[in-house]
Amino acid sequence: MARTAAAALAPAASYSELDLSGDFALSSPVRKLRAKTITLPGDVHTALLAAGDIPDPYFGENEQAVMWVHDTPWNMERRFTAGRADIDGYLTLTLDNVDCIATVFLNGEEVARTQNQFIRYDIDVTGKVKVGTNTLRLEFAVTKDVAKARYDAHPFPIPYTLNYLSNGLPGVHLNFVRKTACHAGWDWGIRLMPTGVYGRIALRKSRLARQESVQVSQAHGRSSVELSIRTIVHAFAGGSVELMHEIAGQKIADKVVVRPGENVFTHNLTVKNPRLWWPNGQGEQPLYELWTTLDGERTTRRVGLRKLEWIVEPDAIDHNFKVRVNGRDITAMGANWIPADAIPSRITPDVVRDLLESAQAVNMNMLRVWGGGQYEPDYFYELCDELGIMVWQDFMFSCMSYPADREFLADVRVEITQQVRRLSHHACLALWCGDNEVIGSLGWYPETRANSKRFIANYDRLNSMLGNIVEDEDPDRRFWPSSPSLGYMDFEDGWHKDTRGDMHYWSVWHEAKDFSAYREVQPRFASEFGFQSFTSMNVIETFANPEDLNPSSPVMESHQRNAGGNARIVETMLRYFRFPSSFENMVFLSQIQQGLAIKTAIEFWRSTKPRCMGTLYWQINDTYPVHSWASLDYGGQWKLLHYMAKRFFRPINVVAVPEEDGQSIVLRGINDTAAKAEISLEVQAVDVGGKARVVFTGRSQTSPDAAVDLAHIALEDLRPGEFLFFSWRDKAGRLIGENDYFPRAYKAYEIQPAKIVSRWESADGKPVLVLKSDKPAVFVTATTDVPGHFSDNAVTLLPGRETRLTFTPRRGAKVTQKALASSLKVRHLRETY
Repeated sequence: MARTAAAALAPAASYSELDLSGDFALSSPVRKLRAKTITLPGDVHTALLAAGDIPDPYFGENEQAVMWVHDTPWNMERRFTAGRADIDGYLTLTLDNVDCIATVFLNGEEVARTQNQFIRYDIDVTGKVKVGTNTLRLEFAVTKDVAKARYDAHPFPIPYTLNYLSNGLPGVHLNFVRKTACHAGWDWGIRLMPTGVYGRIALRKSRLARQESVQVSQAHGRSSVELSIRTIVHAFAGGSVELMHEIAGQKIADKVVVRPGENVFTHNLTVKNPRLWWPNGQGEQPLYELWTTLDGERTTRRVGLRKLEWIVEPDAIDHNFKVRVNGRDITAMGANWIPADAIPSRITPDVVRDLLESAQAVNMNMLRVWGGGQYEPDYFYELCDELGIMVWQDFMFSCMSYPADREFLADVRVEITQQVRRLSHHACLALWCGDNEVIGSLGWYPETRANSKRFIANYDRLNSMLGNIVEDEDPDRRFWPSSPSLGYMDFEDGWHKDTRGDMHYWSVWHEAKDFSAYREVQPRFASEFGFQSFTSMNVIETFANPEDLNPSSPVMESHQRNAGGNARIVETMLRYFRFPSSFENMVFLSQIQQGLAIKTAIEFWRSTKPRCMGTLYWQINDTYPVHSWASLDYGGQWKLLHYMAKRFFRPINVVAVPEEDGQSIVLRGINDTAAKAEISLEVQAVDVGGKARVVFTGRSQTSPDAAVDLAHIALEDLRPGEFLFFSWRDKAGRLIGENDYFPRAYKAYEIQPAKIVSRWESADGKPVLVLKSDKPAVFVTATTDVPGHFSDNAVTLLPGRETRLTFTPRRGAKVTQKALASSLKVRHLRETY
């Protein structure tokens, strides 16, 4: 065989890397701009905003004013200088997270074409870089035009998701392009369709080979863990390389022989007396550093040692569905995660850490990375490892069918293989899931309903390939075909069957059912369900003028992506609450009812343990300021749902559930810790005027195995103006938690005006707000302009009792009591009307 010019080289230098990120010249062949540069990693919208070419897309109705950006082709170019040492070897141009359809030129020569945002492109440019000045240029096509051309060329029509039609926008055939699906808009998302490069941009020099991936599998014994380290190496030519791994004070050094192309090497070592990794709330999260060196190319990964299994087994009901860590069944508690911002440049490690720390702070131990978003950057999973947050990882397919021709499947095969190899070493990664609601979408569209057999076969070609890749690349983890799903090769309805698999339950929001409908189903694992609220008032003020502060104003409706969403929020208020007296009170009340809806669902489903072993509500975060299902405002501020989540996700909890006979209320104890716990429970009947009487006291054992009945309260024993307030303590008498239950809608009670007084104290160096009320006050909420959160909020105050709320600033900021007090506002339900 003839030797190529690259193969004829005899490079002797070790690994080095030339960072090519930074300022690129920005231009368009069809438009003149003020913007002359773009910073990569980054996106076009950020560059245009900085130069004044576009207004803030998030303000008012500016989404329409910036539509031209994604209708425009873009060019990005930079010069870089390379020395002799930079190019004395085999050269790889690495471009990661290129969004999306780009032709790549190096010194005027086309070296690659990219078409998949989720692929890391490693381009062999050996012999194409010169000493001195070089030019790298990326020419981006208009993604929606490429997608439409592919749709037109496909043998049969495949519809795009209806979520692209929010606010009357035209659809985009984004199922034909591998790009973050919600970039084209969603029922909570703005349409920006950004363009740019969001990951690594580097010229890598190797002596003979480069690292592709390092994976770690674990075999757990009684007092040791055997690690199998699988290293994939790309070799440019035949020869030998030095490969070394270091972890837990141990080192494996090996000289291995490589052949051109992909090479796989496996090394084993044993960690004795390992410190085990546990999910948040179940134990610690120790992480071991794994260093891998290949001829000077050194990478590091943090590995948590744990045995994680996803259990799907027959039981007396049908099949269970749960996660087991280190032999212990864990109730998954958390939410669904979407990209942290609609403008990619704004997604930073600090922003993501802030959001994830807010998840950890409210007892969450799992997030589902939703299939219409993106595979998150490495630091997301590293933070989840650190914080003990397990990750249900969807592959990026959502709410519509996709092509299954050989070219599309080949591209996706590279994508999935790379992503599994990149992420599989993380302790946090709990499950690979094929898609979000793609099985269900087969019944949504005229095209798919008209030829269901064709689309089922089409779906199976793609989905089976995903499962096979996981089985080959990460056999220790379970592949779940879809969410929701009833299981392997099962195309039945996963939305309404609650005896097996995971369930998406949307009847309360989309069908406007009463909150009590959450108690009509008993899912094994609720992986999606939600209820909307308006975003917080201070967030609304960032995108709306005073004249826009009306739920049906054009601006407020443009920041509501779900058809009829604002009307549904307001209509629901009439069922449960008295109509609010102002727009600001309407916003506050919407967040109360959002929290009440999800509290109703999760408290009941947790009370069915071990039947239900997971609740992940939709959703934790927003991509821009919008009225939505999120528990965190855009920017990370806590909404009332997030505060309530801290309570309904307590490891040891007591909840009130109306019994099926409609005559009584049962109080159930839930224990998701590792051991039995003895608790003492006190239940009071409290009159809205202030009188209280004890109706139950008792001490009980709560088991991790199942929820237990602690008390039964007959409704006939409660007077018309009374509600239940109950608290529980541990064996030593320490307060664990408090809860309440109103048998009737809040609007039916003659809640009295309350005078709430407050003062500030300090404890352990943190400011503490002390609240006291002369009458019962419900959903008492403290807010301040200082970024941060209180230890609790939306609380119930009873006369004569003090409630203490510790304030924690966000992102490590330092605050004073004076700054907190100057903007403190305390409100409660009675003040809304």
